[in-house]
Amino acid sequence: MRKTILSAIFFLLILVVTACQKEDAQPAPEPQLEEAVEAVESPEPRVAEFIELWKAGDFAGMHTNYLNQGTQSVYGEENFVAWQQELHEQLGIDNLEISYTEPAEDAVWTHEQPADFPIRVTFDTIIGPVEFEKTLTLLYEAHGEVEDWFVEWDPSFILPNLEAGDQVTTEITEGPRGEIVDRNGQAIASSSTGYEVSVIPENFDESKKPQLAELLGMSEQALDDKLNQPWVQPHFLVPIAQIKADQKKLDELFTIRGTTRDEVAMRTYPYGAALAHITGYIGPITAEQLNAWSGQGYSAETQVGRQGLEEILQDRLRGEAGGRIILKKQRENAVITSVDNEPVPGETVALTIDAELQKALYNALGGKPGTSAAIDPATGETLALVSSPGFDPNEFIPTITNSRFQELANDPLQPFFNRFAAVYTPGPVMQPVTAAIGMESGTLNPAEGLDITGKSWQRYRSWGDYRVTRPRDDVPNPIDLNKALAHSDNIYFAQQALNIPNDEFRTGLEVFGFGEEIAFPIELAPSRISKDGTFGSEGQLAGTASGQGQMQVNILHLATLYSPILANGTLYKPTLLLDDADQQVWNEGLLNAENAETLQASLVNAGSELGLELAGKSGTTREGGEQNGWFVGYSLESPDLIFAMMVEGEESIGGLVEQVIKGRE
Repeated sequence: MRKTILSAIFFLLILVVTACQKEDAQPAPEPQLEEAVEAVESPEPRVAEFIELWKAGDFAGMHTNYLNQGTQSVYGEENFVAWQQELHEQLGIDNLEISYTEPAEDAVWTHEQPADFPIRVTFDTIIGPVEFEKTLTLLYEAHGEVEDWFVEWDPSFILPNLEAGDQVTTEITEGPRGEIVDRNGQAIASSSTGYEVSVIPENFDESKKPQLAELLGMSEQALDDKLNQPWVQPHFLVPIAQIKADQKKLDELFTIRGTTRDEVAMRTYPYGAALAHITGYIGPITAEQLNAWSGQGYSAETQVGRQGLEEILQDRLRGEAGGRIILKKQRENAVITSVDNEPVPGETVALTIDAELQKALYNALGGKPGTSAAIDPATGETLALVSSPGFDPNEFIPTITNSRFQELANDPLQPFFNRFAAVYTPGPVMQPVTAAIGMESGTLNPAEGLDITGKSWQRYRSWGDYRVTRPRDDVPNPIDLNKALAHSDNIYFAQQALNIPNDEFRTGLEVFGFGEEIAFPIELAPSRISKDGTFGSEGQLAGTASGQGQMQVNILHLATLYSPILANGTLYKPTLLLDDADQQVWNEGLLNAENAETLQASLVNAGSELGLELAGKSGTTREGGEQNGWFVGYSLESPDLIFAMMVEGEESIGGLVEQVIKGRE
């Protein structure tokens, strides 16, 4: 029995050993292959399509067709769309740009792995530009029968750190407005300290309302309108008005309980009326401006340029707003800053104007209606450009009363009328230009005299009642160029112009710039030969030779017309901005050196005939039922600028110009 058991045990051992030997003798099994990974198409087209919808503001399309299931379940379409639309409007989001980093060309995409795309988001807001970087993640999912890449999204793609439930507010800080300065750096439009007066309604003494309204230059109704705005609460600080730094007025305001004052920047114009038609002024934005500049960060409270260069250079002078976008967190009950931008000051714009010269010319006019210009003949730089009388733009800061505005608007001297932008009949001050054209054509010999008798003349009886007249008929013959310029002999210049062949007189005037728009920051009426740019008759041509007929000239162009006499025959375009002040040739070759010297000598002679120590030409014209006095010329000692001046209702004004020039020297 024992043997049987041992045999059985032995047999079992043999089986085990044999089995082990057989197992050991079997070849090693082949390694198991991992299940093959299925590659899917690139998610990049979906990224590009999603970004295009995002930039277009198609939030519904983003939600329905591109968000993954998890995002859709957390952010329902209605909230997703409405929230973004509200934030875009609240923050003034504009110029939205989104770019992404393109994947490597050999990138392999699978349905099991998310796809990450680094993106850069930039846009403009009411507090300035916003820029941040994020990672856009896409998951490969089945939406119904569609399998594709879908975007994982959260609110921080709208603003950094933004989460669902956050309240978004802004604090706006306006960028300081840039200055306008003259060629020497003198401020002609700058900022000074003013005060914003506010009221806390629950602390305000209602009995002081009439006093407060008077101090602020407003009606009690206007004050009530401010205090009764829909958003006002009794404990709120309500801005009412801005005032200048008037210590007496500030002391009186200080006695009224419930009022506060804070320093604010306020525009100031140091040269007042002398430069008013150049600078213009700033004021509350108009409805038309607000509509035209929609989407550019302007609000109904913004102060903008309303006239002159303040309006024309608005984009350059306007500072870039700064401020903060603030998130009040629902979860942590905390307040954090999402975006913090420093305001950027506006540009300082320098003019070619010499403010002190401008002031001297304005004062020389003595408040009489007229206009004046001064240029550098070698560059075309505008050194002065005056319209008189002017108005004080400081009266518009912070606001002008309606009664004062009406007083200025109804003033018979028209202080709002910009005379340097208008055109007038120039009269005899055009005669040097006629002489220049005649000499260059070869028909006018300055030394050759003409025998002229009588005070009036006509070439043919067919001219009818029209005759050319001259101021004097007692100047001894022969009349040469010197005598003709000194005594404004209209008959001499009429005959010379009629001798110029083939309509060369008209083309000569066109070469001097007649009929052309002047590319100038402030719009100027172009000088013209006639209403249609031609001569309707010989009589009209004869009158135009001495600045009569239908000819009209702008004062700045008139000063420029004399520049070829001093600038080697070159006519330069007039400039006003110092960064545009490099020589800009309008036309050249208008006078050769010999003819230029001849005209210079004749202008010296004409000035001495007037008893002036100036080279130049004077004259009078009848316009609007009164005589206008004209003078164009330059200093004998420093012919580095040409003056032109016209005074309405005056006949002799050369002395005014001489006074200014001597003061400048």
